[in-house]
Amino acid sequence: MSGDAEKTAERARLALIDEAIDAYQDAAVQGLCAEGAWEAAVSAMRRLDLKAPRIASTESSQSGSDNQRDGRSDFDFLFGSWKVRNRRLRERLTGCVEWEEFESRCRARPILGGLGNMDEFVLEPASGRLEAVTVRLYNPAAGEWSIYWAAGTGAGCFDVPMVGRFDGPRGEFFSHEVFEGRHILARFIWAVASSDACRWEQAYSADGGRTWETNWTMEFSREP
Repeated sequence: MSGDAEKTAERARLALIDEAIDAYQDAAVQGLCAEGAWEAAVSAMRRLDLKAPRIASTESSQSGSDNQRDGRSDFDFLFGSWKVRNRRLRERLTGCVEWEEFESRCRARPILGGLGNMDEFVLEPASGRLEAVTVRLYNPAAGEWSIYWAAGTGAGCFDVPMVGRFDGPRGEFFSHEVFEGRHILARFIWAVASSDACRWEQAYSADGGRTWETNWTMEFSREP
């Protein structure tokens, strides 16, 4: 595939994602159930004109690409070893207000010549020791990160990737997931306070992004 064809395909992919998210959120606001909202999202993608100038124009895309910041160093702040204070809801999307707190340790490093990074976690909740790994991959054409998470208690595969980018010291990443039989939106937020401190949080939305329930936070402190 030529460079221009790859750029056109990437623009089409991003346009489809934008249409689906907008349609899903509009349907949720109108009171449709999760299945109805997903049907609206699929219908919006089918109606999208992939020959529209905003998708097909190579010249305009090249101009935008030239001005796009290179975010491959966004997660460099995380490289090294960390002590992490966790605070996690015991139940999600049930109205639960009971939190559990526990410690964990994390070590992060770059991979793929800087186009990705990974970290390894050892978590110590009351239910028992847990190992987990995160892999983050950067797409220079889209200027976006895809974040993959897998835990030792999982099914031996990565979860649905979270996709997004940083704006200054804050990064937001989103995905559509199925949680306990319900279609939801998930969100990660990274906030960098300094070279020795940062914060991560996870939130779920069952109403298309109108409201969010934060269910897990991590406060990172760099180890000497």
